[in-house]
Amino acid sequence: MIGDDIVFKIDGVDVRGRIGQTIMEAADDAGIHIPRLCDVEGLDPQGSCRVCTVKINGRTAASCTQPVADGINVENRTPEIQEYRRDLVRMLFHEGNHLCPACEASGRCELQALGTDFGILQPDKYPYLQPSRPVDASHHDVMLDTNRCIRCGRCIRASAHVDHKNVFGYVGRGINKQVGVNGTDLAHTNAAVTDKAMEIGICPVGCIIQKRVGFFAPIGARRFDKEPITGKK
Repeated sequence: MIGDDIVFKIDGVDVRGRIGQTIMEAADDAGIHIPRLCDVEGLDPQGSCRVCTVKINGRTAASCTQPVADGINVENRTPEIQEYRRDLVRMLFHEGNHLCPACEASGRCELQALGTDFGILQPDKYPYLQPSRPVDASHHDVMLDTNRCIRCGRCIRASAHVDHKNVFGYVGRGINKQVGVNGTDLAHTNAAVTDKAMEIGICPVGCIIQKRVGFFAPIGARRFDKEPITGKK
């Protein structure tokens, strides 16, 4: 350790971190990509999606919640870890209705981008659950389609800890767990929902969609058309 620097290894490469940083934060600073779905800048880490799982001295842990420590050995892109992550992403495709070509989020969807990065062209390992939940289009500016919810919790944390409105929360259990609102529908919640709120623009998939701006970016100009989710062409 040099001063406040913590030195550890990711896939054999020396990485410097700071006291209080997570492994994911130190990896980001070093330009090393660790995939994620529930973690996003501006929100406290949750560690629920497990896509950021790494091995630390031989044991698995979520890199978004695990603090750095001097001398640890982190495995990030081994075949075993990559296949584990690939399976998690596959299951998310099987659990929801992710019809990418027809989805407004196509091209900026983080689940779609991870599927591409992992080479999942047609998920076929598990049976499709094909949920058929009502779409909430009651709000003037925002639509909620929980058939695409991946239970990342981003909207819930943003609504609670950033916008302080607690509009969103989980309902149901197990495979039926999904995001819900604290009222009869989006148009009738206990706090006003606006399309400028952080929780509206933070969804990594096509569950929470802003109305009247759909498909505004042409193919080739969308977020992941220009740069892969790994940040490396």
